[in-house]
Amino acid sequence: MKTYDFIQLGLFLLLLIVATPIVGGWIAKVVQGERQFLSKPLGWLELLCYKLGGVDPSEQMSWRGYAWALMGFNIAGIVLVFLIQILQGVLPLNPQGFPAVSWHSALNTAVSFVTNTNWQGYSGEVTMSYFTQMVALTVQNFVSAATGVAVAVAIARGISLRSSKSIGNFWADLTRTTVYVLLPISVVYALFLISQGVVQTFAPYVTATTVEGAKQVIGLGPAASQVAIKMLGTNGGGFFNANAAHPFENPTALSNFVQMFSIFLIPAALTFTFGTIVKNKRHGWTIFGTMMTMFLVILGLALYSEYMMNPVFAQGALMEGKETRFGIFSSVFFAMITTAASCGAINALHSSLSPLTGGLAMVNMQLGEVIFGGVGAGLYGMMLFVLMTVFLAGLMVGRTPEYLGKKIEAREMMMVILAILAPSAMVLLGSGISAVIPAGLSSLANAGPHGFSEILYAFTSAAANNGSAFAGLNANTPYYNVMLAIAMFVGRFAIIVPLIAVAGSLAAKKLSPPSPGTFEVDTPLFGLLLIGVIVIVGGLTFFPALALGPIVEHLLMLRGQVF
Repeated sequence: MKTYDFIQLGLFLLLLIVATPIVGGWIAKVVQGERQFLSKPLGWLELLCYKLGGVDPSEQMSWRGYAWALMGFNIAGIVLVFLIQILQGVLPLNPQGFPAVSWHSALNTAVSFVTNTNWQGYSGEVTMSYFTQMVALTVQNFVSAATGVAVAVAIARGISLRSSKSIGNFWADLTRTTVYVLLPISVVYALFLISQGVVQTFAPYVTATTVEGAKQVIGLGPAASQVAIKMLGTNGGGFFNANAAHPFENPTALSNFVQMFSIFLIPAALTFTFGTIVKNKRHGWTIFGTMMTMFLVILGLALYSEYMMNPVFAQGALMEGKETRFGIFSSVFFAMITTAASCGAINALHSSLSPLTGGLAMVNMQLGEVIFGGVGAGLYGMMLFVLMTVFLAGLMVGRTPEYLGKKIEAREMMMVILAILAPSAMVLLGSGISAVIPAGLSSLANAGPHGFSEILYAFTSAAANNGSAFAGLNANTPYYNVMLAIAMFVGRFAIIVPLIAVAGSLAAKKLSPPSPGTFEVDTPLFGLLLIGVIVIVGGLTFFPALALGPIVEHLLMLRGQVF
């Protein structure tokens, strides 16, 4: 690593720590309906959204009403995005005349963008029209991120409320997050990206002549507006197939740094938002510290693995598959950020990472996408492990577990276990089935453990709602499009619905005053115990699968064998 790399890492961490309370405090005001600096200039837009939707923002919802509204909105989104792709050939803003998308790819993409996964089995610049990119995909980048924030806020309310039958209003949470947080930041962000060289145009593609005399079609389009929200909302879907390695999406070292920072910005800030709503900011900072500690440890291991001597080539720090403009550190740093934050954007080929670095990218996702995680999703995913940690701590001292004054009982733990098991089952069952049937093996690019890693990564990315690709696997087949769509749907909503039920259960409970036996959740000890629970659950669940893929590939690499 060079001095520049250490400076970049230090600046990244400093800016994130400084921005977390500022942005987190602002989001807390937004979601609680308090006045903030954008209330006056954008208040009319919020009211317009309520009027058009026939929504009364003051109306409170039970957890069932909240869950039904959320599921209805998202299922309607899947149908709409699917239909736009199927009808693409007759819709406007299609200067290249792209035909309709195949049914299985359209289904996969619809589920992918609605679930904030943004897994892409297609090449954007040769498949999607400008209309589809903007009206179907970019819109979902906004509302899927806002949905994640809404769920996180609902859980925070459930903890903070006492003897309440409601947990808020989904439509108000969705609208306020979109209007006051995601939209204004994205506008400024898009303008910055345009200044760096990201394209934003409705002009048709350009045909250029190379120095050899060959013809080359250069894709264009309204990319900056989509790139801004795909990073800010931890969506990750590329306007172009090369994603953040494409110079029209990520043209400079500055744009690369800002894109990485924007991926972590809101997930980190939401830890402070959570602490503010539950009236325990120290607990919010404890969650932040837990996430940051895990991220730095995994990043350090990934960098060590990437820079270590590769006996096959008799050298370390191989550039194959890395972003040549930014170097090895920025490629690995980007890979760890995007897999830790449920953002599918990539600026390097993950399949070309060293076996252990690629395996650590999978570990980031398999731990539950809780190392900052997606917008909202990282926080509510972390709540699963927080509740489990509190429950286990209570069992160890022989008393009813309590979390911020609320007793954690069998009903809550049943929902927590369901939410943890569902996406894990999608990863393991999907990978296992695909590794033994012809439809799953037919599109592999590699044999041996690396080929298995390609399959395992695909289902891990889908079920964790990450969306990044290991590459090497052609997933744009009817089999993989359908299987991964199922994994994405279950990975998103089999966590959200049980957690909303937990929020409703906690909101209905009375506040239990702290006692000498209450386990404090705002101390470094709790953070360490929380990390232990996350690692143990993840290890018990996924270590056997990882042993068949990246771990055995690393051991064989040390013997000089590659795949």
